[in-house]
Amino acid sequence: MIPVRLNLAGYFLDARVAEGRGDRVAVRTAPQLFSYADVAQRSSRTAQLLASDDIRAEERVIVALPDGIDFVAALFGILRRGSVVVMINPDTTPELLHYFFDYSRATAAFVPADRLQVFEAQTAGLARPPRLYAVGSPECSARLDAQAGEFQPLDTHRDDPAIWLFSGGTTGHPKGVVQTHRSFVNTTLLYGHGVLGVRPGDVTMAVPKLFFGYATGANLFFPFSVGASCALFPERCTPDALFAQVARHRPTILINVPTMIQQMVAHPSAAAADLSSLRLATSAGEPLPSELHDRWMRAFGVELLDGLGTAEMWHIFISNRPGEVVPGTLGRVVPGFDVKLCGDDGGEVAPGELGARWVKGGSGELSAVTSRGQGGRCGRSDRGVRPRRRARVHRRAFGLARACRRTAGVRSIASRSLQIAARHRLRRHAAPDTSRQSRSRRIGAKADSRRGACLAIDVLGYNRASSCGVGTVAT
Repeated sequence: MIPVRLNLAGYFLDARVAEGRGDRVAVRTAPQLFSYADVAQRSSRTAQLLASDDIRAEERVIVALPDGIDFVAALFGILRRGSVVVMINPDTTPELLHYFFDYSRATAAFVPADRLQVFEAQTAGLARPPRLYAVGSPECSARLDAQAGEFQPLDTHRDDPAIWLFSGGTTGHPKGVVQTHRSFVNTTLLYGHGVLGVRPGDVTMAVPKLFFGYATGANLFFPFSVGASCALFPERCTPDALFAQVARHRPTILINVPTMIQQMVAHPSAAAADLSSLRLATSAGEPLPSELHDRWMRAFGVELLDGLGTAEMWHIFISNRPGEVVPGTLGRVVPGFDVKLCGDDGGEVAPGELGARWVKGGSGELSAVTSRGQGGRCGRSDRGVRPRRRARVHRRAFGLARACRRTAGVRSIASRSLQIAARHRLRRHAAPDTSRQSRSRRIGAKADSRRGACLAIDVLGYNRASSCGVGTVAT
């Protein structure tokens, strides 16, 4: 049961200290280890700094920092204050920096001291320029050190906005997706605990950086939920850097993406790399061909779980399971989410018909931002919102599926429901009529498919993301 009064700083951080685990290592970096008590104190000082500068609850605050203790302290400090985190790539282009600040209307931002001038130049012309905290500068460090060491998390509701994630921007600039405190706890429990089985002795490490929702969950919230630790490094991820970080921190879970998997298995040092500390790795963000999965297994022998998630649902809702991996597929629906195949009228399609996969669960956007910081609202707004090409999927034995075509899409926004239905265009084929297959909810994808997205709204306020995130459900 997710509590009604919920603040992520209290749930993921302060609760570990209250349980007597404040001395456990929470964050591992090359120069230093940081305990849960250390992170709690740093985040409290960040919250106090925001309060002293009149940065208020529910105002947006940007975090544009490399992975490390400063990112973690800023994120939890903003949440502790009751403000809303907006995570962006600190190395993004000046043009996109200007866009993100103008679009989010952030009142403050934590930025790297060595890039302060770039941020100042891109925010100078805004109607309401934000306060910039140059993290790592003597001035910012002195101000943080001068703050009180304890700041109680604001008493927020579980459905209050917590973090903005951004869509892939395949149809223009990235669009903000507003996620609640509830969303992050829900998927942590359903996927982090229920599928990955994260436990206190785990050490997580991620190829994507923390500003990606995929990594925010798997390499921060998931380990923090059980008193485990995450390994963070600011450098751009390359096979050489990753092999060195694995050797240093000995992670047990590696959060990966197919592009890096390909580079790792093709690296000249792959045979000498020691990944024996890993008990599993995950893959998401791109299709994972079965051939690449096989090469990974031959090179490293570490179980690799492919899965599918979206910014609108925050994280993974379809995944392979430990001990049940089927290469070339996305696996099965994560318990707690619901998937069905429907036609345009909302009714379930018959075998052989092109349909849409609807995904509904307790993790989903509160709203998405249409323009200049405003959440969109509508009843039925799917007129004119259609994929340019439809992903077609054939069913294989045991409910597995493979895609035949990619989908691109456009996006429309609503904020009427916390129950999100992500819609994927599919073709449904009859599976063999056996009791085992009739209970199956296994979903698969051909490896060379792509996952574009198209968001539309039905009359009930459900988001229906039409995509080639390909797969099907055995009935």
